[in-house]
Amino acid sequence: MANQLATREAYGLALKDLGGRNKNVVVLDADLSKSTKTNVFAKAFPDRFFNVGIAEQNLMGVAAGLAAAGKIPFVSTFAMFATGRAFEQIRNSICYPKLNVKIAATHAGLTVGEDGASHQSVEDIAIMRALPNMTVIVPADATETRQAIDFAAEHKGPVYIRLGRAAVPNVFGEAYEFGIGKAVPLIDGTDVTIIACGVMVAPARHAAEHLVAEGISARVLNMASIKPVDTGAIIAAARETGAVVTCEEHTVIGGLGSAVAEVLAEYAPAPLERVGVMDTFGESGTPDALLKKYNLTEEAIVAAAKKAVSRK
Repeated sequence: MANQLATREAYGLALKDLGGRNKNVVVLDADLSKSTKTNVFAKAFPDRFFNVGIAEQNLMGVAAGLAAAGKIPFVSTFAMFATGRAFEQIRNSICYPKLNVKIAATHAGLTVGEDGASHQSVEDIAIMRALPNMTVIVPADATETRQAIDFAAEHKGPVYIRLGRAAVPNVFGEAYEFGIGKAVPLIDGTDVTIIACGVMVAPARHAAEHLVAEGISARVLNMASIKPVDTGAIIAAARETGAVVTCEEHTVIGGLGSAVAEVLAEYAPAPLERVGVMDTFGESGTPDALLKKYNLTEEAIVAAAKKAVSRK
């Protein structure tokens, strides 16, 4: 496997493998299959691929019908259009009847890059997390993406999987095992816990290494499962390290930071610092430049960890 691979690329490959193993899997796209990488599945299984055109609301309705007929539909478009334009259909046609639809949305977050604020969905986790019956997953790399897709196919009920456009470093080896509702410990530590998801997992690991050099022992958890979230791991982090930092390529309102804050407030109050998009829209730019401008960097995580520790 390449050293870096976009999670959308891993999704396309995983879909093709899944399609070969399970004939009930069908894939739908809204005229973006080259970008979402569902074209890989389309070439292998053209009779099980449906391009509904630029009609995202209908996309979700068709998927709901296929699920009701016993199929396992994977539905893809950009995250902005999936969760924004088709919210009502996801809510009323998929989540309310708890139909077996898998929404694998690509091009999420600031790392969409030059397409700008109109296409940079930094609210999608919050929107999907608020829906009853919806499971929400944010994979960190290609390995986790493949396993999340396999999990989604076996899981009964709606699933939202958030995927990115840009290539990301590999975090996990082939021995990795994805588990829903379970945080994955990456580094052990005693002074502060850094909880990250998606593209922020790699910077979180680097931040922890930097903190060690400054005498701060940082625990790092990968929290790909945003809903259900690993309540036990969050409580343990608060009680054992006494301070928490969350990191996400998403608004700090309603996403990972909010999920962790809710657990801390109810069960284990502790200083919390949230690294994420601070209630603002993005703009056009390269992914790296945008992450730097919006403080989604290793340096920002280090600063947040130091602040959280100082509040203990």
